[in-house]
Amino acid sequence: MIAAVREFTNRFLGRGEATITVPSFDGALKPNQKLEAATTLLECEAPEDIATDGRNLYIADDRRLLRLDGNAATEIRSFEQPISALCALTDGGIAVALGGREVRLYPSPASGEPSVTFNDATFNAINALAPADDGTLIATDGSTTCGVDDWARDLMELNRSGRVFRLDPKARSVTQLVSRLGYAFGACAHGDGVLVSESWRHRVVRVAGGQSPQVVLAHLPVYPSRLSKAAGGGYWLTAFTARTQLIEFVLREPAYRRRMMAEIDPAYWVAPRLRSGFSFKEPMQGAHIKTMGVIKPWAPPRSYGLVIRLSADGKPLYSLHSRVDGVNHGVVAALEIGADLILIAKGPGRILKLPLAGLAEESGS
Repeated sequence: MIAAVREFTNRFLGRGEATITVPSFDGALKPNQKLEAATTLLECEAPEDIATDGRNLYIADDRRLLRLDGNAATEIRSFEQPISALCALTDGGIAVALGGREVRLYPSPASGEPSVTFNDATFNAINALAPADDGTLIATDGSTTCGVDDWARDLMELNRSGRVFRLDPKARSVTQLVSRLGYAFGACAHGDGVLVSESWRHRVVRVAGGQSPQVVLAHLPVYPSRLSKAAGGGYWLTAFTARTQLIEFVLREPAYRRRMMAEIDPAYWVAPRLRSGFSFKEPMQGAHIKTMGVIKPWAPPRSYGLVIRLSADGKPLYSLHSRVDGVNHGVVAALEIGADLILIAKGPGRILKLPLAGLAEESGS
């Protein structure tokens, strides 16, 4: 009852979650163009996720599972559905989520048949997988009503149906850890709990022991996504795009949103995107974006690229950006392999590489 009154008051006064203000990129999130300096290892049709066993890099590209050998990719296998999440297992196996509705575990990436299959009827949008210390697997499910590729609709509908599951390969059981999240997209083991990206609430929360989610990092100016562990302690947090006041305003105008979703092609909604600047039909153009034909790096971002280096307690240390005038937008995955950070920029369909040495200093930390 108290929560309902608080929500009504916030919406009436335009404060709390009802405010249209967006935090600025400052401090550890101060903008740079470091992602634009990354080396492109590979260009793919539809890269979705990456995984590593410490030696090899595996790439989910639509329905194909690829292994990167130097600058060339070898197709290991293909599936009947697009791969929505990927995870290397500690025993040398690999876990694959298909179409957001099924998770298969294979003894090795090239194995013929899965050792375990989880096809729980409640799965709808499995978008990230992560190993836990006890041999189980953590899976985030973004929405109960919108598929993995329909995340913009989930945002526009103000849905809060994201969930986190624990998958136990030995018991072949599925346990729901938490529900009613604002689009769960990414998880990573954290002590006796799990860090989870809650995209639509612009924060990272800790889930443990059946308790309510505890906020670890809040008020982000972006929509956070997948997490991975950093070798020196801490985490890498990706963000698939940035927030804007225009979108925050649209989210608080139900009549406009209903007409927009009913009458306009989803590609041209006033909504976040993984890439932008390719059509005159896109919203936010003209002097808001360009001056004398040149895109302004400080313009309101319809798409953006960002990776944040977090400390062991989840605090931002520094960040790597591709600003509005860049192209490496829509960063949905990042992980360390040896001395490099490997990333997916889903907007241009690129697998990127950045040397870890000097990143903190070069990023202004």
